[in-house]
Amino acid sequence: MQPKRTPPSKTAAHSILTLRLLRSISSQPLPTHRGPIFRFFYRCFAYTGGFILVAGGLVLAFFAYDASTYREDLSYSDIPVSKDALYPRRGGPKNLPIADTLVDDDDSPENTRAKNKPKLVVLGSGWGSVALLKQLHPEEYHVTVVSPVNYFLFTPMLPSATVGTLELRSLVEPIRRIVQRVKGHFLRAEAVDVELSERLLEVKQTDAAGVQRHFYLPYDKLVIGVGSTTNPHGVSGLENCHFLKDIEDAGKIRNRILQNLEHACLPTTMDEERRRLLSFVVCGGGPTGVEFAAELFDLLNEDMGRSFPKILRNEVSVHVIQSRGHILNTYDEALSKFAEARFAHDQVEVLTNSRVKEVRPDKILFTQKDDNGETITKELPHGFCLWSTGVAQTEFCKKIAAKLDIQTNRHALETDTHLRLNGAPLGSVYAIGDCSTVQNNIADHLVSFIRTLAYEKGKDPEKMIITFKEWRGVAQRVKKRFPQASDHLRRLDKLFEQYDKDKSGTLDFGELHELLRQIDSKLTSLPATAQRAHQQGQYLGRKFNKLAQAMPGMQANQMDYGDLDDAVYKAFVYKHLGSLAYIGNSAVFDFGGLSFSGGLLAVYLWRSVYFAQSVSFRTRVLLAMDWSKRAMFGRGESYSFLADEKAEGMY
Repeated sequence: MQPKRTPPSKTAAHSILTLRLLRSISSQPLPTHRGPIFRFFYRCFAYTGGFILVAGGLVLAFFAYDASTYREDLSYSDIPVSKDALYPRRGGPKNLPIADTLVDDDDSPENTRAKNKPKLVVLGSGWGSVALLKQLHPEEYHVTVVSPVNYFLFTPMLPSATVGTLELRSLVEPIRRIVQRVKGHFLRAEAVDVELSERLLEVKQTDAAGVQRHFYLPYDKLVIGVGSTTNPHGVSGLENCHFLKDIEDAGKIRNRILQNLEHACLPTTMDEERRRLLSFVVCGGGPTGVEFAAELFDLLNEDMGRSFPKILRNEVSVHVIQSRGHILNTYDEALSKFAEARFAHDQVEVLTNSRVKEVRPDKILFTQKDDNGETITKELPHGFCLWSTGVAQTEFCKKIAAKLDIQTNRHALETDTHLRLNGAPLGSVYAIGDCSTVQNNIADHLVSFIRTLAYEKGKDPEKMIITFKEWRGVAQRVKKRFPQASDHLRRLDKLFEQYDKDKSGTLDFGELHELLRQIDSKLTSLPATAQRAHQQGQYLGRKFNKLAQAMPGMQANQMDYGDLDDAVYKAFVYKHLGSLAYIGNSAVFDFGGLSFSGGLLAVYLWRSVYFAQSVSFRTRVLLAMDWSKRAMFGRGESYSFLADEKAEGMY
């Protein structure tokens, strides 16, 4: 009888696996009866050799891929071009060329099939427009994007580009790559005017000789997403300020900061002039102003000492002028106080309850309330001033609003809850993003509805009363037409009881009008943020897809009139996903009532959110590389050459 074998221990089993692995790496027999030192070095060399082989293989694979991206053969061929594209007809009120057909309409079979589709013209290349293009089904529309710049800009990270934390090209994505997904067309031009009755968009473009050319672009649906401009608030001297709206602004700001630092190092610079050059002022305590101040402090505190004289760090100063009682006043109060405490720790001066009166080349005049509530005027020397105090309408939007009597808002174009421009032909013009606002007017709309309902029943609207059952029907209509009012219509019984003044169990015309007016007053305008524009673009993309799918049936039944948008898709509902801001090696988050703040872990979370929201794999790779370069090599102290050229032509 043979003795029972004892199973090998875990250590022995691990040694056996290691020996087998080494045998697979080397064809030489594994030496036996050797010392532990010899076996250790033998394994190290084996693992090192394996790593070199794998790394070498990856490098060779990369070079092979790189070689495949070069083309020796000619990439052009004969392409048919329509005569109408080369010689467009003239017409319209100004007798301009009308671009019914574009030169690339026959570049591919997909483009040719889209020639006879409904013409969708999108103005702007911002968040709303890009979200619309990424949501739209290919070949459903003949898509044309018109924008004075040929790239999409990731605006939330723009303050990081002003100090070199991120490179300028890491924040932009060529718009033609995005348009290509829907087989669309791009025109680098600027919208000037629109003929609503004839559905013609007037566009101007500068040709190679520097001459402005105007032409018409016909449309079936026009989406206005041109953004906004900086609000001057009636302050004089803004020509002495910098703004932060596009990529060129970021390059100019970066150069100006470095220029001030270089001038402050000169032996001919006096002490007072040095302190002025190193005084950086931010007008506006919103997210953009706060994040720029934080990024600027990081540059001055972490990188300036490596290359510049140490006296500069002692004399540099950063100031934030805010008209409200707190910075980040739209955030939770605890987050605002945390940001102010962080700035106080970093010696960034926050001047609250202050209003700028005038910006001069060397100083800022502003008013501030003292402890007694009296307003006093102060001066603040500056070598750099950033103006970041809200948004205002563009000239194009002002021209459109002037044509429509119903457009009474001086700050943005008013739309209904389907994002259709009020006053324009129904279903032809839409507005999204910073240039628009959703008009509520619940009370006026429902009062008109109730008047019509009363007339249908042969009753006097002023004497009409509704029961609780009828009130529930009215509330459902309000929720459908104005989804943003749903939160204020949760307890219908409580509202009915509250406004039933005479306790009659019914609401008369006056009581109902007062109830709706109170709800209307509680609804605020949507925030001018990237996430609002993004959601509106996605909404329009889904609705246009639905309209395209329903169009054959509508044409078969001759349904080409009425409220088609409302028939095929629900009204727009904005869902606030939260707000976040970087405040100098710290970050704050405000997610629908859940607010928190923290140090570097919060910064990494802040980066992760924006990394995930980046528009393409290319920009994500560039962002990761930029953050890595900052950690290894710093932000850099060289000038940005992109600011001296037309940045929009380089992407």
